Amino acid sequence: MSLVKKYYPDLTDEQYALFEKMVPLYHEWNSKINVISRRDLKNLEERHILHSISIAKLIRFRPGTKVLDVGTGGGFPGIPLAILFPETEFHLVDSIRKKILVVQNVVRGLGLQNVHAEHKRVQDVKSKYDFVVSRAVTSFPKFVSMVDKSISNKQFNGLPNGLLYLKGGDFKREIARFSESVAIFKLSDYFEEEFFETKKIIYLPLK
Repeated sequence: MSLVKKYYPDLTDEQYALFEKMVPLYHEWNSKINVISRRDLKNLEERHILHSISIAKLIRFRPGTKVLDVGTGGGFPGIPLAILFPETEFHLVDSIRKKILVVQNVVRGLGLQNVHAEHKRVQDVKSKYDFVVSRAVTSFPKFVSMVDKSISNKQFNGLPNGLLYLKGGDFKREIARFSESVAIFKLSDYFEEEFFETKKIIYLPLK
């Protein structure tokens, strides 16, 4: 995990070991149920793990924080964030059952106790969370309308509760109606690899 160590040099040996363990686990499960493209699987650390934990450049979740990962796919960004923040609770949901099957087995293989993965549509999620995270599962306005109800009013992190959305490309039109409250963070400001040149985090406080 050379890139993780490069940008996050203060993690524990146990955390580095868990990130290392992710690679063979994903190779094993992706061969059974394809949730990651071959190209991305070869670049798992950069395109999935490091991309996921880029959120930690904006916020360090305090112990007891509850995070909902919507449309988690193969478990991103939820699983890498769960390794980074072992005292934060992560609820990973996806509407596609086979993807959640992979996630559940990877979580079990890593022995993570702070992750609950569930086959469920976000519209059916009843609990409240401090933050919702996701990697561009739909248009931004549509996503906001889907998850707004899931944000808790109780505040105890350094960043107000809301949405942390990993997205690439040009999305100015998508976020136009939120221009007064949204903040955009370019990942190229934190990572020098070419992959991150067009990648950004959209932060929208919702409470």
